[in-house]
Amino acid sequence: MGTARFKLWAVLIVVVQTSALATAEEPTCVPGFKSNMALFRVAKKHLRENMTLGKVDFTDCTDHTRLLFSSDDSRFSVQTDGTLMVIRPVFLHEGQQEFSVHSWDSQGSKRTLTVRVLHHVDKHFNHHQNVEHQHGQNKHQNHQYHLTEEDLANNDVSATHDVPTLHFPKSGEGLRRRKREWVIPVISRSENDRGPFPLKISQIRSNEDKIKKIYYSITGPGADQEPVGLFTMDRDNGNLYLNQPLDREKQAKYVFQAHAVADGSGNAETPMEVIVHVIDQNDNSPVFTNSTYLGEVAEASPKGFEVIKVLATDADEPGNHNSDIRYRILSQDPELPSDQLFEIQPQTGAIRVNIGGLDREKYPKYTLEVLAADMGGEGLSGKAKVILTVTDSNDNAPTFTQRSYEATVAENKVDTQIITMLVQDGDDPHTPAWNAKFRIVDGDPGGHFTVKTGINKQEGIISTAKGLDFEKNSKYTLLVAVENEVPFAVALPTATATVVVNVQDVNEAPVFDPTEKLVSKREDLAVDSDVVQYTAYDPDTARKQKVMYRIIRDPAGWLNVGKETGLIKVKSLMDRESSFVKDNKYTALIGAYDNDEVPATGTGTLVIHLEDVNDNAPTIEERQIKVCNKDPAPQVLPVTDKDGPIFAAPYSVSLQGMSRNNWTARMNETKTGVILNLATELESGFYTVVLRVADTAGLEQDSTVQAEVCDCKGEEVVCILPVAGGELPMVLGILGAILLLLMVVLLLLLFARRRKGEKKEPLLQDDDIRDNIYYYDEEGGGEDDQDYDLSVLHRGLDNRPEVFRNDVLPNFMPAPQYRPRPANPEEIGNFIDDNLKAADNDPTAPPYDSLLVFDYEGGGSDAGSLSSLNSSSSGDQDYDCLNQWGPRFKKLADMYGGGEDDML
Repeated sequence: MGTARFKLWAVLIVVVQTSALATAEEPTCVPGFKSNMALFRVAKKHLRENMTLGKVDFTDCTDHTRLLFSSDDSRFSVQTDGTLMVIRPVFLHEGQQEFSVHSWDSQGSKRTLTVRVLHHVDKHFNHHQNVEHQHGQNKHQNHQYHLTEEDLANNDVSATHDVPTLHFPKSGEGLRRRKREWVIPVISRSENDRGPFPLKISQIRSNEDKIKKIYYSITGPGADQEPVGLFTMDRDNGNLYLNQPLDREKQAKYVFQAHAVADGSGNAETPMEVIVHVIDQNDNSPVFTNSTYLGEVAEASPKGFEVIKVLATDADEPGNHNSDIRYRILSQDPELPSDQLFEIQPQTGAIRVNIGGLDREKYPKYTLEVLAADMGGEGLSGKAKVILTVTDSNDNAPTFTQRSYEATVAENKVDTQIITMLVQDGDDPHTPAWNAKFRIVDGDPGGHFTVKTGINKQEGIISTAKGLDFEKNSKYTLLVAVENEVPFAVALPTATATVVVNVQDVNEAPVFDPTEKLVSKREDLAVDSDVVQYTAYDPDTARKQKVMYRIIRDPAGWLNVGKETGLIKVKSLMDRESSFVKDNKYTALIGAYDNDEVPATGTGTLVIHLEDVNDNAPTIEERQIKVCNKDPAPQVLPVTDKDGPIFAAPYSVSLQGMSRNNWTARMNETKTGVILNLATELESGFYTVVLRVADTAGLEQDSTVQAEVCDCKGEEVVCILPVAGGELPMVLGILGAILLLLMVVLLLLLFARRRKGEKKEPLLQDDDIRDNIYYYDEEGGGEDDQDYDLSVLHRGLDNRPEVFRNDVLPNFMPAPQYRPRPANPEEIGNFIDDNLKAADNDPTAPPYDSLLVFDYEGGGSDAGSLSSLNSSSSGDQDYDCLNQWGPRFKKLADMYGGGEDDML
């Protein structure tokens, strides 16, 4: 039994070892490209569109024969079977082009292959192409395609191709660690595809479709978002369709989500991001920023001189061959004196002078037609015009109208114009080649002069930059050169002129040295003591003038100065505590003048620092206090001293005279204030307290304080002044006198009023029949002046008491609207007329419409009736004599005289 078991175990061990050995000997599949680099040799530098270069070898260790590839260079594309194709024309400027191709294995890992397209020419290469795959430094030939260039050109590999299939990433347990490395391939489609549409561009597959019914859908931009419906998906098989041509210039990439849902069980896969990259096509021509460019070029411009730069832009993908623009000149008009006067830099568009020979007088303008083409100059193109105006060059040097100038200027004058120099130039006026500029080239090492160009650009103006000194230099000889604003086009001599400037001597004011002098003196310096000798010198050394001195400003009047010596003495005692002293310094202004016919005066500032002396005793600031006579509060009296700190605090205090009996005084803790307190209870009243305060040096002074003692207690002082009994009668007497005076004034006013109301005796009696003189120009006075008795006008109502006057203001009648006063004085006339009419029609203004009763006039009259005054029947009356009485009676004569009027 044991032997059988041993044999069984031995057989099992042999089988296991044999199986392991067989497994070890089986080759292991490694997904990815079979080499690190692929080399494709071509015979021409220009690679045409749809040209096949060869194949790249890639495996994902599955049974998939179609895989998805992507290229870093959008001009190359790798089909699902690994075929490498040129999708846009390529020109190998440097003889080769290198880029990378990517693919993904079944685990979602990205694999990269470096591809190099190399231009190589030999006698065998005209009939075949070589494709080499390299692994590091070891090279071996894997694939060889015997395709001629014509075969490659005619091979339409883009006619029909299998579309790539995208699988949802696996979510198995073993792939969790590599989930971040899973990359979904990008779907690349060329723009401007002609269809037919819908065009299948990919297929989405789920690994669950073998066991479940899967429904596919897409969401996002291009699907259910703008642009809606650009991409659609067959929900049953996952085919992704493009429904219309793409335009890279509108949108270069579309990103949306793919979903897989199992029938009856929800999501079968996690949504997958799908990226559709739009491959650029050369469908946009270069466009110049301007249709016409304007520029100027000087006729003497050297070769290589940049005149102008043109710029064109291409809407195709930047950095792509489709937007690689090159410039060239198509034509030049006129083509004289040469048809290649200008050249253009192909990459930058800069137009430069190619050869000399520009002549403004013969050919003042050139028109260039410039072309800009993409694809390195071989693709689409655009055109623009460049108009160049030939300008005059600076071939004439400016020259002075005279070779030398001479001028005179007074010394010490700054920014004074000295002389104006004129020049002439043969170039075009008012151009940079004609405008002159000047410079001093010699004779002014100290920078005393400046030269600037005048407004007309043809004159140079020399001025002083600093004050000149006759005593140092009485003459300057300047050398002035003239040039243009632009350099000479050819070698020309520079014109110069000599300017002699003579300095005129003037009487200069004496100068104090130093201009501000500081001295220190005691403030109690005795009168007529010397302060300092402050002197000045005369810069006019050649004139031998005498300098004298005087005080110009001495605010306090403390100083005196010697007229000929400049010795300053004390005229009156100085005081450091004066208001004229600031920061212990007193400032005075001293003048020095010469004895010229027109004296010149210079000034110097004298600053005296006053040293403090103890000449001011301390004083008490507060001189009036109020205290209670019971439990009074101490009074703190501040002490001040005008002297400096060394002669001030600490202070001391003592009471003097009778004040010592009732008061106590002591200094506070800082020794700067007196604490005064009432020692005994005093009656209410005013008291004088004498305090003697001394400073730290012992200088003392008595100060009096007026103290008002009130009948109160504590700190709150309340003073009540009693009224004496003898004073009350006097106050009452004063008030009575005032009342008596007011009564007298009222009686006088009443008497004057009554006198005015008495009726005066008329000078003429009523029955005195004489002519009276009336003055009609008197407008004032009123009725009182005429002595009229208005009571007779009211007799009617007085005699009829049963009749009353219904003179009542209407209550229900609206008042008119009055016009406001105008701001314009010219409207004042209209304002008065309008308001006058409104007042006339105002029913609310008196007099009102009411019943008025008038008196009876009587039953007869001695004078008879007016109706008896009729014309005499004895005959016609002659009224012609009225014409002789003047113009006033002429109208009356016409009315009663008859004449022509009666005959009408």
